Amino acid sequence: MGTTVKDFHAEWCGPCKQQDPIIEDLEEKHPDVEFEKVDVDDNPEEAQKYGVRSVPTIVVEKDGEIVEKFIGLTQANEIEAAIA
Repeated sequence: MGTTVKDFHAEWCGPCKQQDPIIEDLEEKHPDVEFEKVDVDDNPEEAQKYGVRSVPTIVVEKDGEIVEKFIGLTQANEIEAAIA
């Protein structure tokens, strides 16, 4: 299954727009990791499943298990540590 990074965001969310380039850089550095953007307005059931109450929220999963959950604007080094 490997590692998945889910980026829960919303169109109206300012910090989410700041999070985007950080996630894009990580995507380039880690081609072995699956990155998913989840719009909480379009996918409320997915957000609820992961207990997402505010955006941005980054969820890092390894083999289907949540290993880390970041709430709010998160820097690349924190996400990278969770991926490693």
